[in-house]
Amino acid sequence: MLNHLQLLEQQGTIRPLDYQFARLIHSMEPNPLITLLAANVSFELGLGNVCMPIDTSSPKLFALPADEGEQLIHLAGVPSSSWLESLSNSYIIGDGAEPTPLVMDNGRLYLYRYWQYEQHVAGFLTQQHRTSLDQQATQSILQRLFRRNYDVIHQHCVNKSETEQRAEIIKWLDIEDSDQLNWSDIIQAFNNPESFSKLDQLIPDSTCLNWQKIAVALAATRSFSVISGGPGTGKTTTVTRLLALLMELGLNHGAPPNIKLVAPTGKAAARLTESIGGALAHLNCSDEVKSKIPTLAGTLHRLLGVVPGKAGFTHNHHNRLHLDILVVDEASMIDLPMMSHLLAALPDHARLILLGDRDQLSSVEAGSVLGDICGAAGTGYSQEQTLLLENLTGHSLQTVFDRSPSVSAVTDSFCLLRKSYRFDAKSGIGSLAKAMNLGQTDQLEGVLNSGFSDIAYHPLSTEGSYQQLITQCIEGYRDYLTLVQHRANPKQILDAFNHFQLLCALREGRFGVRGLNDEIQTALQDKKLLNVTGQWYEGRPVLITRNDHGLGLYNGDIGITVRGADEKLRVAFELPDKQIREVLPSRLPEHETVFAMTIHKSQGSEFANVVLALPDKDNPIITRELVYTGITRAKSNLSVYADIKLLHKAALTPTLRHSGLHKRLLTPER
Repeated sequence: MLNHLQLLEQQGTIRPLDYQFARLIHSMEPNPLITLLAANVSFELGLGNVCMPIDTSSPKLFALPADEGEQLIHLAGVPSSSWLESLSNSYIIGDGAEPTPLVMDNGRLYLYRYWQYEQHVAGFLTQQHRTSLDQQATQSILQRLFRRNYDVIHQHCVNKSETEQRAEIIKWLDIEDSDQLNWSDIIQAFNNPESFSKLDQLIPDSTCLNWQKIAVALAATRSFSVISGGPGTGKTTTVTRLLALLMELGLNHGAPPNIKLVAPTGKAAARLTESIGGALAHLNCSDEVKSKIPTLAGTLHRLLGVVPGKAGFTHNHHNRLHLDILVVDEASMIDLPMMSHLLAALPDHARLILLGDRDQLSSVEAGSVLGDICGAAGTGYSQEQTLLLENLTGHSLQTVFDRSPSVSAVTDSFCLLRKSYRFDAKSGIGSLAKAMNLGQTDQLEGVLNSGFSDIAYHPLSTEGSYQQLITQCIEGYRDYLTLVQHRANPKQILDAFNHFQLLCALREGRFGVRGLNDEIQTALQDKKLLNVTGQWYEGRPVLITRNDHGLGLYNGDIGITVRGADEKLRVAFELPDKQIREVLPSRLPEHETVFAMTIHKSQGSEFANVVLALPDKDNPIITRELVYTGITRAKSNLSVYADIKLLHKAALTPTLRHSGLHKRLLTPER
């Protein structure tokens, strides 16, 4: 068996790590079946799967064609129908009660360490998360934080017909039950600012459903909560109001909470810092409350404290974090091991709030923690939670969901924001993202060909599409390079660069990051926008690919090479606190040129204008979540270079990661 696995490693089918792990297991128990499955468990981990489901009917091995997989099974000497029985007799495969290299649990084969991670995360999430709350004070603060702004709505209704005014009012007040309202009196009151005071009675909260308000109320009732939603649904606006509520409640009792804000990458932390800072200005609360809400976010690694040369962190279950509330943005990027480390370091009394888009790409490393949580939560709430949320918000939830939810451990801790304030029916980006996310191929093609002003579709079958892509990138990067040539300040240069970005699905190939980086660099030099004299030159954009805690630079940070007054080249980065740090190229951690970046690397970032380039040939990496994530990096304009058949296939190919966490969360909380 080892000889065949070595051949697969030499062919590049499996990693050297997979082969070496199989050798280790074989040295402990020279059983061909266990050797084979050990290699496959390691291989699955490399794909992001926490475990290997033991499918005794049609097992998949190393993503090989069925006939090649059957040959390996034959060599193992045990038919797949007898695998479970055979594995149960192995002394190196346990049930987790004692440390063994491999663990079998619920028909899934794990590496012991990853089984421990999953057990730990599931153990935390299935605990009792209800928390005591001053309901009367909470209700009062919620009403103030979400007070209606009739002046703003009135401005949207000026010079419109009554039908149009009604539509605007329904939209801005999130009215769900409009038929029972007296619309003649409402329209009359809206057209007379002196009558605005009547509108609270004419449009009671029970007829509306503001999901941001529901999310704040829900998170206030739980020590653990998840607020999910697509782009523009206001996740950070919502959490800022939540923090204002919790801070005010704490101040009322003389105990303001210690709040920390974090994200997986430096870029995501910078975005969270910017969003929280912007939302604070619009809070309807006292200056004292605002002043105690932090605006500077850091990275998860910095929060936990990296120990140089070691796998662990400074903060762990022996040395807990000093905080009362932790907000984690872009939680879809957090892998299973990191989530386990984070939960271990939380104080027992701490409140944890996860923010993220459940439909985005899962973490690069193993696991899909946010997706598993959101999937297990389902829709609806327990009867007890429903009544509490209705009491706190004034909204009616009894008829929102079609059926009584099957209550899981996380049902009452999850809220999905359903309304996008950035993308509406007139938005091509929003419509395209929705069609992709729902796997609606007909709508997908319709959106691309409907003439939306914010999207442009370029079929790769069209002659000259590749050159058109390069030309568009030249124009997209022209502004920042002009600023570089005029020696503008680094802040201006970085802001200009962040207005445009080319995103790719792959690293290799003509439509991959490496090929396009080279093509664009050459084209920019031909246009005299760059003067490439070696590896380093003015205007070279670089992406950090490895954390350097000493420099404060993290995976995903983007810098631009500029020439200082001393004529030396330095790379300028904008830090989360908006300060500019200039670093000598020789001091940078691992990095790469970033005229083009992978969609994976773009997570946690947004750009005004995005060009999305998919390969001209099918590739298994092209999935629904990948393309959705690429689409939703664009804030204002999106250009898509892709074959329509590949887009259809992506829409119908959701990412499926093997994990036991979802099933573990389906049990009621204890």
